[in-house]
Amino acid sequence: MENESFKECLVEHKGGGALKALQVLLIAITVLLAILGMFNILFWIVAVATGVGAYFAKLNSNLEYEYLYMERELQVDKIMDKSRRKKAANYEIGRMEILAPFHSYHLDDYKNRKFDSVKDYSIGEELQPDRRYIMIYDGKQKVILSPSEEMVAMIKRDAPRKVFTD
Repeated sequence: MENESFKECLVEHKGGGALKALQVLLIAITVLLAILGMFNILFWIVAVATGVGAYFAKLNSNLEYEYLYMERELQVDKIMDKSRRKKAANYEIGRMEILAPFHSYHLDDYKNRKFDSVKDYSIGEELQPDRRYIMIYDGKQKVILSPSEEMVAMIKRDAPRKVFTD
């Protein structure tokens, strides 16, 4: 249900190419070790370990992020392989310093600042035009997002001096 104080946005993360290659490699090693396991039990143990590694590589190579904006709070959930959901972060808009496009001149004052952490909940690649945004949160955290235009407009309505759309 969409209304004026609630907005939801789903973003597919496209940065999992290396993890997909790792998954294929781990599956091949698992099969090879399972065949060799007929001769030695140690190969079976290693085959199970590489199979588990392939499973986790698969989970993390197919990522989506869901943004939920409601009551001046942005919640980010991580959806792995379209089957597992995990709460990634909660951001109160009152503690946000700025939200601006990735290459905005409004972020120039923050370029040399050291952050405690940098979180990337975006699509994971630069498209043309680049629709990613950077949020500086609580002075300590840099958050990269790919919100919809409607979500940015809603956040701007609640914090007009902190949100820029250049």
